[in-house]
Amino acid sequence: MPLGLLGKKLGHTRVYNAQGVLIPVTVVLAGPNRVMQVKTQAGKDGYNSVQLGFDDQKEQRLTKALLGHIKKHNSVAVKRIKEFRDFSKEVKAGETVGATLFAPGDFIDAIGTTKGRGFEGVMKRHNFAGGCATHGAKGWKRRPGAIGQRLFPGTVMKGMRMPGHMGQDTRTTQNLEVIQVREDDNLLLIKGSIPGAEGDYVVIRESKKRPKGWKPPVATAGKKKAAPAGKK
Repeated sequence: MPLGLLGKKLGHTRVYNAQGVLIPVTVVLAGPNRVMQVKTQAGKDGYNSVQLGFDDQKEQRLTKALLGHIKKHNSVAVKRIKEFRDFSKEVKAGETVGATLFAPGDFIDAIGTTKGRGFEGVMKRHNFAGGCATHGAKGWKRRPGAIGQRLFPGTVMKGMRMPGHMGQDTRTTQNLEVIQVREDDNLLLIKGSIPGAEGDYVVIRESKKRPKGWKPPVATAGKKKAAPAGKK
């Protein structure tokens, strides 16, 4: 995880790019992030990482263990702390980082918690078709149908899609493009949608599949290969 930030999903809007194309974006408050602790491989921790804190909090609302960790490193109370390993930017404890870690055109991965839907049936949770509405079917309109086998193995297979709790899962949306970086407000305008509801905390990290400097491959379809010398 070379670069990353803690942020808060604020909402959605649309902006125009330089070509006049209207692009739907998600607005993320991506800072300021406080550098709580810096770990090094040469130190007692044995690996390189940076702990970032986001969103100030009252001290009386923190656990004693977390408050002790914060005071040990001479930092301030925050609501969220996230550790990023192999952070590619050199920082020191006490510094702040923000949206300027990224630039327009960069690709990021957004990690968030999906909206909680409570207990849902198979039609909403797994997009089942449901039973027939006619032809003598009674009481089977939103049921899953048979879930087991006959003689062998005669049990319900592990992992069978069933009714249950829907949402509140950690999900990652990959390869989202940064459209705008508003340094004064610490805002990132990211193309598309990211997991979670408005006001939820999210993690914005550098894309694993499209890191900084990535360029789309050049299309070669339809081009003829050059003939060897002396042949036509």
